[in-house]
Amino acid sequence: MDPSSGPREHPQLRAVPLFSQLPLHALDELDRHTRRRSYAKGAILVNEGDAGNELFIVCSGSLKVYLNDDQGREVILSVLGHGDHFGELALLDGAPRSASVEALERSDLLVINKPTFEAVLHGNPACMDVVVRELVGRVRELSENVRALALVDVFGRIARLLLSLAREDGDTQVVHPRPTQQDIASRIGASREMVSRVLKELVVGGYLSIEADRMVIHRKFPSRW
Repeated sequence: MDPSSGPREHPQLRAVPLFSQLPLHALDELDRHTRRRSYAKGAILVNEGDAGNELFIVCSGSLKVYLNDDQGREVILSVLGHGDHFGELALLDGAPRSASVEALERSDLLVINKPTFEAVLHGNPACMDVVVRELVGRVRELSENVRALALVDVFGRIARLLLSLAREDGDTQVVHPRPTQQDIASRIGASREMVSRVLKELVVGGYLSIEADRMVIHRKFPSRW
């Protein structure tokens, strides 16, 4: 029998923790109501304050979730990649979008409308359990971020961010793709000039090297600077 004629396993949907435990028939139904969209670099997918009617799942590319003000100042809340999803908060409480989302590079996403999302949750209690756990995790992360902003100096915030982005590569840790100084400043609530100064000192001290497309952490950062 031709393998292509067999049942579809929907790997993109199955890879999302929210839907990983769904039975195949539920995935089939979900897939029938899922649209696929591509966004160019710089495209704004969601604006803070918009009505929230869709859930987005990232298949490829990367996107930033951010807040900004009338003076153009920006704070990056998170950077999303393959398998991440966003938009469920507005679907759950009916409130406007709480942040904006922009594509950092060409990105492909799956889009699920509100009625379909609600049907999945109501018909599959395991999905609701995942939603609750993820929301609890976000609250804990938010609490930690507030603590860092209030109690940790700029060096500590930079070190914390780089370590959270790094991946093991032999005896070193690598941050790839390399965030810009402005990206780092926007994510930790500091000036670009202060970030530049700290990064330069880490490089001079042999803790960090900065290459064209990545950063390499060579040894453990000091506890204080």
